[in-house]
Amino acid sequence: MSKLNELIKVHCPDSVEFMRLEDVASYMDGAAHESILGDEGKYIVTKVKFISSDGQFKKYCDTRLSPVEKDDVIMVMSDLPNGKSLAKCFLIDKDGTYTINQRVCSLTANKDILNPRFLYYVLNRNEQLLKYDNGYNQTHLKKQWILDVRIPIPPMLVQNEIVSMLDSFKGLVNELSNELALQKAQYDEVAYRLLIKDKNFPKYELSDICKLSKGKTGIQKAIPGEFPLVVTTTERKSCNTYQFDEPTVCIPLVSSRGHGVASLNHVYYQEGKFALGSILCGVTVKDKSLVSAKYLYYYFECTKDYTLVPLMKGGANVSMTVSDIAKVKVPIPSISEQKEIITKLEVLDEYCNILLPAEIEARQKQYEYYRDKLLTFKPLP
Repeated sequence: MSKLNELIKVHCPDSVEFMRLEDVASYMDGAAHESILGDEGKYIVTKVKFISSDGQFKKYCDTRLSPVEKDDVIMVMSDLPNGKSLAKCFLIDKDGTYTINQRVCSLTANKDILNPRFLYYVLNRNEQLLKYDNGYNQTHLKKQWILDVRIPIPPMLVQNEIVSMLDSFKGLVNELSNELALQKAQYDEVAYRLLIKDKNFPKYELSDICKLSKGKTGIQKAIPGEFPLVVTTTERKSCNTYQFDEPTVCIPLVSSRGHGVASLNHVYYQEGKFALGSILCGVTVKDKSLVSAKYLYYYFECTKDYTLVPLMKGGANVSMTVSDIAKVKVPIPSISEQKEIITKLEVLDEYCNILLPAEIEARQKQYEYYRDKLLTFKPLP
């Protein structure tokens, strides 16, 4: 930071001017919506890419409502209660013309006094805007609230150096995130080769080799306590009583998406004394010399999309039953082969789901620390 400190010492040693966003950038509401989308090459009037409220470049849109271009900052204006997207910003860093969702707005910096990337960093999850999040119903930022935000305007040399430093920190996070995506793809490939590809293991109906029990704990009514409570997310809640005391595969009985769509994000594995949510099924093995619960966990996690998801039925509430799961046939290699498979997958599993995410979290916190530190200026008296 020596170069930045030197620049600040020379160009703005004591304070910088703060200006209203309205005076340094032009504003535009989004107007496009998902219903006007079409496949590329079909129903296209003008080939303008659509930017959704999560900042992702989607399909081509059949209109040029709300056109935005490279270096524009896109801000999420509408968010659900306790959401993490309100006032989140995205910078368009690709050439082309795009159109934006009606839940977002665009801000075009006056480049004579403001580096667009500096604007992006200053506005992203800005505290002046987050104060409007009431936390109990959908929050929508008003145009005037956004335009009234006051931001520091240090000299351009200082802005550029701050942007360079934050780009470096953010780049580390992005590199690790890309690495995680690659490692997860590799994990899926290895799991497929170990568990499925060209395998002729004898098959057993799950009820013949395992006990299946529906969870007994209402997730919302659970009394917090000393025992883990397995629910339909990776994070565990807690409970004052337990139902299981052995290695168990925990399979959600309800769709991860609902609304008529059959889907499972994950199955879960738990050891020791724990409680199980009433919308999950616990699978424990009868004969540990025949099959390992950890092997069954990896098998179902790898194959859930075609062994479990097709069992789901229903309209708005898509689900399956314990008796449906009990009939699933599972290929079972020898216990020694299972142990080899588990050992190999545990190494990748730990790297993909523990070590690498922890490194990403640490780098993200480092980035946020320096972002807040570098963007803190004293206003002119």
